[in-house]
Amino acid sequence: MRLVTALAAGTLSLALSACSAGSLGSSDDEGGGKTEITFLTNNDPSNIKVAEAVIAAFEAKNTDVDVKLDTRPQGSEGDNLVKTRLATGDMADVFEYNSGSLLQAIAPQTNLTPVTGEGWVGDLDPTFKQVVSAGTDVYGSPWGAIVGGGIFYNRPLYTKLGLQVPKTWAEFMANNAKIKAAGVAPVEQTYSETWTSQILVLADFHNVSAAQPDFAEKYTNNQAKFATTPQALAGFQHLEELKKAGYWNDDYASAKYNEGLNAVAVGKAGHYPMITFGVPALDTAGPDNVNDVGFFALPGDDASKNGVTLWEPSGIYIPKSTEGGKLAAAKRFQAFIASPEGCAANASAAPVGGPFAVKTCKLPDAVAPAVKDLSAYVDAGAASPALEFLSPIKGPALEQITVEVGSGIRGATDGAKLYDEDVKKQAQQLGIKGW
Repeated sequence: MRLVTALAAGTLSLALSACSAGSLGSSDDEGGGKTEITFLTNNDPSNIKVAEAVIAAFEAKNTDVDVKLDTRPQGSEGDNLVKTRLATGDMADVFEYNSGSLLQAIAPQTNLTPVTGEGWVGDLDPTFKQVVSAGTDVYGSPWGAIVGGGIFYNRPLYTKLGLQVPKTWAEFMANNAKIKAAGVAPVEQTYSETWTSQILVLADFHNVSAAQPDFAEKYTNNQAKFATTPQALAGFQHLEELKKAGYWNDDYASAKYNEGLNAVAVGKAGHYPMITFGVPALDTAGPDNVNDVGFFALPGDDASKNGVTLWEPSGIYIPKSTEGGKLAAAKRFQAFIASPEGCAANASAAPVGGPFAVKTCKLPDAVAPAVKDLSAYVDAGAASPALEFLSPIKGPALEQITVEVGSGIRGATDGAKLYDEDVKKQAQQLGIKGW
């Protein structure tokens, strides 16, 4: 389960997606001698806007190819649609789908066309390449940008108080003490929207992985637990420690996500734990203060291993059912998406919340400071994937448990134990061996 799962569209949307004109069979030379291919992606309005911009840019450069956009619902409904169309050989010529552990659920080695030898694969960010691979082969190009989990902070407040970006948890807590002494809420929480309560646990995974590189494998195999692994327990302890120190905003129980973004943007709060997909939302929540918000990775215990937890983009894949002239055109489209021109088309359609997963792509000059801050970690190689990209198991009750721990209702260890039980149920539902 992903951190933020969009609501799936209704049955009518599913039927329309599965039967849209773009998904119907066509000859290679339909459309006035052009090769026609279909591209399937999710139906989020902003995503469709990006898709249309990328298609237009590709067609302008590849005048012999006509790309038809097809859409699917988000969430589990869209996920099931992708699996069904792959199983029946009715998949679009190119499609967008999850990277990471969830990619394995569609059996890439059986269903997808490998692109390992394509020239553009060498330009992929190594971390992204890892999450679109199976066995020794690479299968996808990136759709969108990399986003990172950590802490948004108010830059003018840091300057005013003479604070430095912390690289350890102790330094972070020292900064919080100075911010509170200045009469400002040190850390914003927004429990009215419970998903936001998870960030301090999920974004801490780089620190877990740095200390115990095999945690994800052992966790998936039922050999490691949050409650009994000190590094993994730390995320829950951070929630408990910050609450006990009185570092939350007074309205943490009722505040909403956009209010949290506004608070850190205007300086009502010093910090807001968040993922950088929130950067575009700052344009709405604090339009006059976007440049006042910086970003840093969630600090751990070892400054020498300081780095950021990344949520990688989804991938663009070609099913094995795409053949002949369509396959050649599909490969050109996939390669274009992983090119500087493709990244530029993406950035022209929507604000960018992080660096692109292609080393030859550059961020626009006008990106927010928080995005530049994230990019510095990625460029330095001080980054690792979130746990959900390395393991298929994520308990659905985490956000309720972290609200309880962050509200002082439940202790950190009890919260971690409860989450371990939630994870066990999820693993059993998925039929994972060893559970």
